[in-house]
Amino acid sequence: MERTGKIFNIQKFSINDGPGIRTTVFFKGCPLQCRWCANPESQNRYAAIADAIEDETYCGRDYTVEQVMIQVRKDKPFYDQSGGGMTLSGGEVLQQMTFAVDLCSAAHGEGIHVAAETTGYAAPQQFRSFLDHVDLLLYDFKHYDRALHYANTGVYNDAILENLRQAVTAKIPVIARIPVIPEFNTGLSTARHMAQMLADWGIREVHLLPFHQFGEKKYQQLGVPYEMEGVKQLHPEALGDYRKVFLDCGLDCTFR
Repeated sequence: MERTGKIFNIQKFSINDGPGIRTTVFFKGCPLQCRWCANPESQNRYAAIADAIEDETYCGRDYTVEQVMIQVRKDKPFYDQSGGGMTLSGGEVLQQMTFAVDLCSAAHGEGIHVAAETTGYAAPQQFRSFLDHVDLLLYDFKHYDRALHYANTGVYNDAILENLRQAVTAKIPVIARIPVIPEFNTGLSTARHMAQMLADWGIREVHLLPFHQFGEKKYQQLGVPYEMEGVKQLHPEALGDYRKVFLDCGLDCTFR
């Protein structure tokens, strides 16, 4: 039987998931438990609840590589004109690494650029092998502090930081993506520490993702607690000093 992957969305004409116009493929499954997650239906802890909802945007659907590629290749002229391609996102793409690698190979076989947005939470050996199949990493960098990372995501960041260093060493282009979350990593001292780490490792581009409430209704649909209820959204205009910290470290820092 042909291998399949569990996908909960294929979003066309994405412009914030890598360069150019892209098609973003959202993989189901994520071992993290981020309190602010906008896609709780992708988290492993809510898998059984999401699977019981008869809506593919929650329960997902099994796709073969060719079924995904039918959707992806439709817009190849736009990728060619804009420098775009396909982005693998989630959830966490490394939860279905074998299928992801097959999909990367199929896209590369048709001259399509492949980016992957990842938490980096995987065994270092597994992560290293994945690097051979992607052209760009959009790498989530949530916090430098091990204990705070665990308290807010449910996992320690040891492997995440090690894998980020691996990617840089392997000379894979990396864009660090920082979700800016109230009462977690919004302090300027935290920003300075994170900015210096990235600069020291040779990463030059950073995307700041201000906290938003776009996923709140999904928690209601799933019937699970939303820990960020009532927390005010953050807007770029209020984060000028935060961004300046990264700029002062020589990083190309923009909002997404």
